[in-house]
Amino acid sequence: MAARFAVLARSFSTSAARQQLVQPPIQIFGMEGRYATALYSAATKKKVLDAVDKDLKEFTTLMKNDIQLKEFILNPLLSKDLKKDGISSVLAKKNASPLTANFMATLIENGRLGKVESIIGAFETIMSALRGEIVCEVITAKPLDAATQKELEATLKAFVKSGQVIKLTTKVDPTIIGGMLVSIGDKYVDMSMSSKINRFTSLLQEAV
Repeated sequence: MAARFAVLARSFSTSAARQQLVQPPIQIFGMEGRYATALYSAATKKKVLDAVDKDLKEFTTLMKNDIQLKEFILNPLLSKDLKKDGISSVLAKKNASPLTANFMATLIENGRLGKVESIIGAFETIMSALRGEIVCEVITAKPLDAATQKELEATLKAFVKSGQVIKLTTKVDPTIIGGMLVSIGDKYVDMSMSSKINRFTSLLQEAV
């Protein structure tokens, strides 16, 4: 009976904690969303949101440029204590906010450091929404020239509200053959040639 009451108490505690969260301007689901939302809430309450945002941007850049750091982060054989010391040292050199340092320590303790890039990505999505930015990604088979990209940006602006800004990133994936894949906010459109070919192939197979 005591064990049941303990579970019930934890459930109420968790529910209360959720109600106390500062809700972000956009809801992100999944494990990444939960961590990003918790960090957003804590940073907002402590009035260090901009500082944490800056810390995470710098940490992302470090991971991209420092292969050894990324290998250190992703290595599952290293102990939690070793990772805590290593990450703490990196953040201290960057004069990171104590909240950022505590958050990274939490990720390590919970075995989530390997997901740090996607968690930071979720946090950046929240920050973009806060700034009125709409994240848009366009994937094409070949790089877009300047004129085409300008025309594309003008077209995409028709899908956002007044005062919102398109934050466009472009990627190249030759496997889509032609056309493009477009994601804007929570919307996704597949206009790739490979998708059309797959649908046509599927129809032919059904007809046989």
